[in-house]
Amino acid sequence: MIKVCIISDKNRISNKIRNSLKKKLKLYSYKKSNLIIVIGGDGFMLQTLKKNKKANKSFYGINSGNYGFLMNKFSSKNINKNLHKAKMIKISPLEMTVKNNKNQIKKYLAINEVSILRQNRQAASLSISCDSREIIKKLVSDGVLVSTPAGSTAYNLSVHGPILSLNSKKLSIAPISPFRPRRWKGKVVSEKSKINIKNLNAIKRPISAVADNIEVRNAKNISIKTNKKIIFKLLYDKSRSLQKKIKIEQIRKEFN
Repeated sequence: MIKVCIISDKNRISNKIRNSLKKKLKLYSYKKSNLIIVIGGDGFMLQTLKKNKKANKSFYGINSGNYGFLMNKFSSKNINKNLHKAKMIKISPLEMTVKNNKNQIKKYLAINEVSILRQNRQAASLSISCDSREIIKKLVSDGVLVSTPAGSTAYNLSVHGPILSLNSKKLSIAPISPFRPRRWKGKVVSEKSKINIKNLNAIKRPISAVADNIEVRNAKNISIKTNKKIIFKLLYDKSRSLQKKIKIEQIRKEFN
């Protein structure tokens, strides 16, 4: 039996959708629910998932933001049918561990991607290894991106990284505006990999490490791996599953 709870962003459109759903659905408290309807945009969905990472619940997103790639389109008329017939996908986040210039260790989760970005006008100077095997000895660039399949159509796509299918069991490592070597296009690695990124010149060329939208400045060493102990269960309308959205983006990329 589906027991629904609503978590909503606070903008006008979200409030309007929430009020409409209250008339259509029987709602339960957070503790008694097994399905959470998340009303907002992609950013709000990522924030909600991380806050509820220990909850054994399913999440059905309704878009009230600009793009809403991770969300479903709102349908007041079909909401009950859509919830009961929704398809579930399970995803695990990346775990980013950062040591900064004060040797402090900080850990954050990323559902879409971990971004390593230059922090000032100087390009970043990075070395990248995977499971102790060197991928690139020295990359001079604006940064580098490590993306999950779910996030491969987001920032990763903007930097010309590959789009990964949800069942690929892969991660994408994509450079951001590479200067040296210019022709390095990145690498696709197993989701079981442990990726290590080192700042080769932390004093002159400081970098930030960003897990989705959480930033750690003055990073020296960054370790990234998939955290399989955390599993998010996302629900999608049968006609607009996340798999189908990713395939559409793959087709668009091929023809552009």
